[in-house]
Amino acid sequence: MKNFDYYMKLPYRIVIKPSVEGGYVAYIPELKGCITQADTLHELAEMIEDAKAGWIDLALQDGKKIPEPDDIEEYSGKFNVRIPKSLHKDLVLKAKDEKVSLNQMTTYLLAKGLNSKVKI
Repeated sequence: MKNFDYYMKLPYRIVIKPSVEGGYVAYIPELKGCITQADTLHELAEMIEDAKAGWIDLALQDGKKIPEPDDIEEYSGKFNVRIPKSLHKDLVLKAKDEKVSLNQMTTYLLAKGLNSKVKI
């Protein structure tokens, strides 16, 4: 049965960012509006759990559908992408320079880009 305890145990993704006012902000993307702020990361961990509990409790009381987190097992870790031959060559040469595989180089560059402060 999908009750309060069921939803609280689900592994929701928590996003943490520095706050412009100081401290930190945390939110759960699947639970729209589930957000909190604290001065320290320790406080933030407690606060986001409290915010999640309040969000879930209110949604259950209101009879709203509660989204569940994505299942990591849904993703194979593989995808195909078509790129220009010149980019393929550049990636292969960069991987050779670094003495790593093309897969390792591509994974590194994707992760680096994903975590950059540049917004797309």
